Amino acid sequence: MTHSTTVKAGRAGARGVLLAVASLLVLAAVPAHSAERETFPGNWLYLTLTTGNARSGDTRGTLLMCNPPLGHASAAEACAELAAVEGDIDRMTQKDTLCPMIYAPVSVKARGHWNGRPVEYRRTFDSACRMEAWTGVVFALDD
Repeated sequence: MTHSTTVKAGRAGARGVLLAVASLLVLAAVPAHSAERETFPGNWLYLTLTTGNARSGDTRGTLLMCNPPLGHASAAEACAELAAVEGDIDRMTQKDTLCPMIYAPVSVKARGHWNGRPVEYRRTFDSACRMEAWTGVVFALDD
């Protein structure tokens, strides 16, 4: 059995509904991320580390702030390493390290701002040892 009802709205009611819908459309058009990125002063990066594959791996993340160093277990050291390359993680050089030849992939991502410019970094390493050899303590997110 189906029941139906009819609701009639006058001109004022229809106008109110149109105004409400228009207001929601305007608010939906405002980008939410623009306010978020401007709230952190100075140099900062949101770092993530995924061990294993992307579907079943373990992902951890932290916010690294460098003015003053906060949010990371080794924030001061990570900020110093990033300052040496002006926040450009691709410019970090591999340290002389002996890593075992065991394939245990780790993927890292960094997103944020350094000296007023946006930073985006993404890379997958063969192992955590190789990641540390290339990026130092920047992605050392273990407790």
